[in-house]
Amino acid sequence: MAASGAEKPTVIQVGRGFPLGATVVDGGVNFSLFSRHAEDVTLVLFDQEDDAAPSRFVRLDPASNRTYHYWHAFVPGVRPGQLYGYRAAGPWAPGRGLRFDPDKLLLDPYARAVAVPEGYDCGAAGLPGDNAATAMKGVVVDPGAYDWEGDQPLQRSSARTIIYELHVRGFTRHPSSGVGERARGTYAGLVEAIPYLRRLGVTAVELMPVFQFDHLDCPPGLVNYWGYAPVSFFAPHRAYSSRRDPLGPVDEFRDMVKALHRAGIEVILDVIFNHTAEGDHAGPTIGLKGIDNPTYYRLEGGGARYANESGCGNTLNADHPAVRRLILDSLRYWVGEMHVDGFRFDLASVLARDSAGRPHPNPAVLWDIESDPVLAGTKLIAEAWDAGGLYQVGRFVGDAWKEWNGHFRDDVRDFFRAVPDSTRRMADRLLGSPDVFGHEAREAEQSVNFVACHDGFTLNDLVSYNQKHNEANGEGNRDGADDNHSWNCSIEGPTDDPAVDRLRNRQVKNHLAATLLSLGVPMILMGDEARRSQRGNNNAYCQDDETSWFDWRLVERHTDLVRFVSLLNARRLLRDPRPESSRVSLDTLLRQANKAWHGVHLHRPDWRDCSHSLALGAELRGEGLAIHLVLNAHWEPLDFELPVLEGGGSWRRWIDTALDSPDDILPWENASAVAGGSYRAESRSVVMLFAPARPGQDARGSSGPPDDAGHPMRRP
Repeated sequence: MAASGAEKPTVIQVGRGFPLGATVVDGGVNFSLFSRHAEDVTLVLFDQEDDAAPSRFVRLDPASNRTYHYWHAFVPGVRPGQLYGYRAAGPWAPGRGLRFDPDKLLLDPYARAVAVPEGYDCGAAGLPGDNAATAMKGVVVDPGAYDWEGDQPLQRSSARTIIYELHVRGFTRHPSSGVGERARGTYAGLVEAIPYLRRLGVTAVELMPVFQFDHLDCPPGLVNYWGYAPVSFFAPHRAYSSRRDPLGPVDEFRDMVKALHRAGIEVILDVIFNHTAEGDHAGPTIGLKGIDNPTYYRLEGGGARYANESGCGNTLNADHPAVRRLILDSLRYWVGEMHVDGFRFDLASVLARDSAGRPHPNPAVLWDIESDPVLAGTKLIAEAWDAGGLYQVGRFVGDAWKEWNGHFRDDVRDFFRAVPDSTRRMADRLLGSPDVFGHEAREAEQSVNFVACHDGFTLNDLVSYNQKHNEANGEGNRDGADDNHSWNCSIEGPTDDPAVDRLRNRQVKNHLAATLLSLGVPMILMGDEARRSQRGNNNAYCQDDETSWFDWRLVERHTDLVRFVSLLNARRLLRDPRPESSRVSLDTLLRQANKAWHGVHLHRPDWRDCSHSLALGAELRGEGLAIHLVLNAHWEPLDFELPVLEGGGSWRRWIDTALDSPDDILPWENASAVAGGSYRAESRSVVMLFAPARPGQDARGSSGPPDDAGHPMRRP
């Protein structure tokens, strides 16, 4: 490629092919890029992110600066903060999957930071001509130039984990957050909000995508808010940094991790290794597409089309060794250099497909991740499905993976809106979903339990809308799921009817109680503890405004809910985790736990399709407690018989969601005594009673026989 008048050639040394990316060494930086099919590669250096042309260029000689498929060079004098990119030349043969365009500035897949010019334009990356002025650039980073002050990933056990899914920008962007204006919506802003997370009692934050993404990957006039449009697997998203210097996002992200760890809170990243923002054949050329399209993406039709199990236009070719290496190197970097504690893998079942798109019984990349020694002890959570129809919840490969439990979400929603034949399913969800996971010798925490997440209705909207309302997305309300398992409590949308609002508030508490009392790892969506609403939008991926932001005025408006969640979390962290962390089958675990199902009458659970209530008695041996959990999704109150406690003790009420705050949940030590042999559970309510368990006491109570099989517990 001919140099422009502003470009100057640079004297270089041969360098080496390992490690990939830009590596700071004595006297300069070693650059290395993988491309099997490129015929010519040029490294270009920029002084400013908005520069229309490079200040220097380095043409890599195929004879001396290429080893196998690795293009490399050592450039003396380059320092951290240097901006750079690549241009790659080769065949333009889209029918064979080759899409080389030497006019396009390409982002290094291993760039540790990314600079985004003010006039960034992904459209220019899809049109003929030079796009250097409007393209993202890589930034040279020295990962070792940071003082961690002894910080390390926390490696908290899953049995002691309560996850809070949040969006870095949306968490503190609202003016009501109390965060300084410059820090709103940034990593620094999240640090300022840590006291609230501690008050809530969560032990881990699951951050929605923080990989650098293309904010313009969305309908015209909107922005990509969620971030499921990655352009880099190493660089923290620049717009989430309050600092404007090229290295600012990296250090500010690490400041955030360090501060969260000091508060005892783990950091889990929502990672996207199934697709990129480059889209299909009509999408922009940002990096991988122009570096080596047939290596990095799964292609069909001889290379002319992109496979699309991601639903986003393309699918990464994770079965290819170079792509597997890229994924592993990214994960190791975030653990080793950025100190994160775990990962939630978006559409993880894409990674379970082979190079032809077929489900693979032993996908190499997933076993690579699970068996990697650097990642040992790191939390691995799979969204065990993809957009191509592969659903693997309960069947995901490996021994270490936790799984988002979509059955929990749907069945808990169905139970509390009184759907026929939901009681039996609800019983399984309470006990760690043995019908889904019980065939494996695994801990109950294999199931990540949630009722609401970023994708779909918030918990408030779940009880306020029967239909989605996505008109603001500009797609004619066609986007987003149509079946939400929701119930609006008789009025669609906001209401000033106090009776309806009280019912909605109770239903929110019911869903939160079910999530935090069930066996498994609980996850709460940002703002659900304060009834955050998206106005019925169940696909707010392109709404970077008050639709999606956390309005902190809700915390005071719904202080009863915040208190409810805080007390639930505080008690959950005191429970004995040993039975649940045993690597035994769930059926064995549940039998050993001495549990029994009841209905309104002891030992007579009602599993009929028309039933909308159940009770669970259990002995928590490690804590010396007997508990009696009542769930009434019926539209009328029901009186539930209580087991007689040996020695004449009395049950104590901890939770009753039908009661107004502060009686809806009491501090454990202040739980009130229950008189009589029964308890009236109001309609649409959850009740939790407990009593000290005496040695030898049957947690099922002294009245009534065991179930008809003679076991202390029988799974429904």
